[in-house]
Amino acid sequence: MHFGDAAGQDVRGGVQHLKGQSRKVGVTGFVSGGALTLLSAVNVPEADEAVVWHGFPPLEYVDATKIKAPLLGHYAIEDVPFPIATVDLLEQKLRAANVRFEFHRADVSFRNKEARVSFDPARVTVEQMIEAVGRAGFHASLKATKPTK
Repeated sequence: MHFGDAAGQDVRGGVQHLKGQSRKVGVTGFVSGGALTLLSAVNVPEADEAVVWHGFPPLEYVDATKIKAPLLGHYAIEDVPFPIATVDLLEQKLRAANVRFEFHRADVSFRNKEARVSFDPARVTVEQMIEAVGRAGFHASLKATKPTK
C-alpha cells in the first residue's frame, strides 16, 4: 500500500461517503494507521478531526500547511519504531504552520508490555481506572510509586 494514495483516495472516499450520512467525520488510527491518519489530516480536507494513536509517516510527507482540522496525538515515550524525538520534530512542523493540535506522551513500553498511568484521584478512583483498562482488553495492576510534586 502506498500511504499517500491511501489517504488521498481510499480514506478520502470513505470520509466523503460518511459525510453524506453524518454532519462530522473524524479519522483515527493506531501505529501504521496513525501514520495514515496523519496523511489523512493532510490530504482529506473533508475530515473534521484526526486522532493518532502512535505512528507517523516520514515527515517529508506531512505538509502541515494543508492541515485544517484539529489533530490529537498519543505517543509512547519508549516506542522504538516511532521515536519520540521525531514527534518533537513533527510538533515543530505543526506549530510553524499554526495547526491546532494536542499531543500526549505516555510512559509506555510496547517491548516490555507495560504502561504507567497517571490520573486525578479527585476525578476517578483506582477501581474505576482498573475497570476502564480491563474494558479496553488489558490487565491492570497497581504498583506503589512516590508522588511527584
